Amino acid sequence: MNKDFSKYQKIIDEFSGQVLTSDFEARFNAATKKIPKTERFLLKMELKRLAAPCTRLIDLRGHVDGECKAFDHEDRTHYLDDVASRVFTEAFTRYNGYTFGVYEATMNTENNFRVIYQKEKQKASLTPQVDSAKTLEKSQSPAKFYSFGPYYDRSEERMNFAVAIQVSLGNGVSFECTSSDISVNGCKFRVSGFKPVKVGMQLTLRFRGLEDEFQFGADTNFIYEVKNITTLDNMQLVGVQRVVETKARPDGFTQFLVGFIQGNKRRYKINLDNTISALQSRSYEQYILPKSNELPVFIEKNNELLTPKYALTCNNNQGLYQYWQDEKRYSTLYCLITPERIERLKKLAVSGKTLLVFSFIHKSQGKSYFYTADEFQLAEDTDFMPYYLGFAAAKESFSVIQLSLLDVFPRRAESFLTLSNTIAKQNEYLNTPVSDEVKALLDKTPYIVVASEITDSESIQAYQSLSYEGINTVKLKNFGHKRLSKPFSVDEVGINYKNQRQELRFTYKTPAHVKIENVMWQGVSHDFSKSGLKVELEKSTVLSKGDIVYVSFPALQKITSAFDLSGLPYEVMRLNSAKTVVNLRVYVEKHQHIGRKFFKALIDKNRDKLTPDEYAMSSPGLAKALRNIYSASSAISSIIVQASGSRYKAEVIAGGDPDSKLMSAMKQLSDLDGYYNLYPVFAHADVMAKLSAQLKKMQSTDGASSELIYMAINNKVEQVEKAVTIKLASDFANEKVKQFFIHQALKKGQFFCVLMKLSRAAEPDMAHLHPELSYISSYAIHRGKQIEQDIFSVAGIGQIFDITQEVLFRYQLMRN
Repeated sequence: MNKDFSKYQKIIDEFSGQVLTSDFEARFNAATKKIPKTERFLLKMELKRLAAPCTRLIDLRGHVDGECKAFDHEDRTHYLDDVASRVFTEAFTRYNGYTFGVYEATMNTENNFRVIYQKEKQKASLTPQVDSAKTLEKSQSPAKFYSFGPYYDRSEERMNFAVAIQVSLGNGVSFECTSSDISVNGCKFRVSGFKPVKVGMQLTLRFRGLEDEFQFGADTNFIYEVKNITTLDNMQLVGVQRVVETKARPDGFTQFLVGFIQGNKRRYKINLDNTISALQSRSYEQYILPKSNELPVFIEKNNELLTPKYALTCNNNQGLYQYWQDEKRYSTLYCLITPERIERLKKLAVSGKTLLVFSFIHKSQGKSYFYTADEFQLAEDTDFMPYYLGFAAAKESFSVIQLSLLDVFPRRAESFLTLSNTIAKQNEYLNTPVSDEVKALLDKTPYIVVASEITDSESIQAYQSLSYEGINTVKLKNFGHKRLSKPFSVDEVGINYKNQRQELRFTYKTPAHVKIENVMWQGVSHDFSKSGLKVELEKSTVLSKGDIVYVSFPALQKITSAFDLSGLPYEVMRLNSAKTVVNLRVYVEKHQHIGRKFFKALIDKNRDKLTPDEYAMSSPGLAKALRNIYSASSAISSIIVQASGSRYKAEVIAGGDPDSKLMSAMKQLSDLDGYYNLYPVFAHADVMAKLSAQLKKMQSTDGASSELIYMAINNKVEQVEKAVTIKLASDFANEKVKQFFIHQALKKGQFFCVLMKLSRAAEPDMAHLHPELSYISSYAIHRGKQIEQDIFSVAGIGQIFDITQEVLFRYQLMRN
């Protein structure tokens, strides 16, 4: 609690650990009868808070003026010095268990640097802070992991409320305990020691603490079913749900609880644990997904044929998406993701493995021809393998793609707010369930194939060292893909948290001339709405976002004399990387825009004849559903970089698979239960320095920058700083030195190679987060402010690509 209870410290010391005793209420009331009623109530709540079970680990290394050692206690390992060990033991005995009172007493010993600093504020300077920072354990960079979706809702609000309860079991056993929280149809209570309570059994509760003050009907005994049991130290936390016969009207006790909770939830506070947890994960999700460097491609199944159907795109993966397009901008993802490769990926996915694909594009007479070979295809002819790789690497379009397969679980399409039913109704537009139409589309979409571009200068140089002189061109042609007369349609779906389309779009091709000053480009429209337009130009343009251009429609002008369709002002809203496709929006200076009037009339008179944008019209809500599925399924993890004053810190890992090989290794290196140790990423002195320098220069619209990190982990060595060796690509003098490092790492333990792609975070979409943040702030304003501070402190996203498989493939190839 934020209130200062120092003037009541004598009372707190007197009643420490006694809130569960039978005579607590009488003795407490006698000792505090001269204290105002409001103060007395808050003091009682503070005593109960201090007596509540605690599960936090205490690590005082670098935080106290003393040598810390491992302090094992009830399956936990704390790190305490002699003073803290003595305080912990005394407080534990006083509270009869590990509670928040024990935790806070141990964290506030006299030799704690923070306590010393607070006592000597007038003498404080920057020097002690630097010295304190130097004493921090360098081999530990703890980070908490946040998974994306699904975010579980509670059907009812839970109010934190401690009241005496009598529990009666069916076998005649009866005991008294105290509730932890309560809802209209549920309850959680604390039991000291262990009682014969099991999940699924029914028991009877009598709320004795409420009977003394309230009347809620003739019945006083209520049947509940045990739903969950959590054991903390020498205490059981039992969650139960009321068993109620179906009635037309709620009984007196139910009516009483509805009014009691509604009238007192601000006084006793709502249990916000699940909403806080969900909001934290959701905030990181809406930072990471729009900065994704991998390309998720949803696979559609039609008549047993599996083909790419939807591609989720953003600024960072646009280059990869556009790589797989021919000269007419038709998608060629069918060349990368073939039915045969999908079958291979299904088998590899069982063991969590990926598939490497090596590709290049041959251009002839203005046409693009795609060549791809995966590692299984190359392994079928090991003699030809170096020829293909050497020839491919010599091409400017050479690319190494890492493919992985994920199953589509349609239930993940919905990501509801974790609010109570009452509050959720106020935000129905965010809680809209998936439509039957979208469900039907998802039923035909069984897989996601994720494509990651892992090409880097080192791999290119390594493959370019392979000679391809005398290559067998007949064998090479076997890896070329035939051009389809009717390419598969792949819909590009943008990853964003706002519906950018405010009007219906219609596909329509007509000549369009785009002019700025004395320069004009000729092109053809793709689609239009009342206020917008997409034009593909014949040549690359020098336009930038925000430019005002003047558009003319010569073919349309021939069919109308009522509108002047020349020199219409439009603002450039977006361009593709090649600057050949321009998204435009009407620009109004003084008068009504003629183009908007014309297109409105065109749409109104020809609605039945115009072809609507197939994706936007046929499946509203599909983009959100696909994004939710990908978010909850993605296996890649990202490091959240947050601003801390003038520096940056990395204490959060979000998304992805917490049990992947790399993540498991970092978890094993952590001294803190439930945390991951980022030491293998940041132990090298240059990593954080480079990261900080790059972030300060980057804009949120810039592409990601990359850094290669080589890791060797010897699990047989206990000291982390000796078990882990980290190298950057620049640390190796030549290829032989690198190969020796890999060989030694594999010989002594584990080897990893990580490609970290760093992006500058964009502004958060608070409209997406506001409902839950506002709900939390209304009941716990300090928690709301802390979460909001954490949200706005995010400065960068570092996506971690484990490219060990490709490096080992290359390593084995070079050794042969």
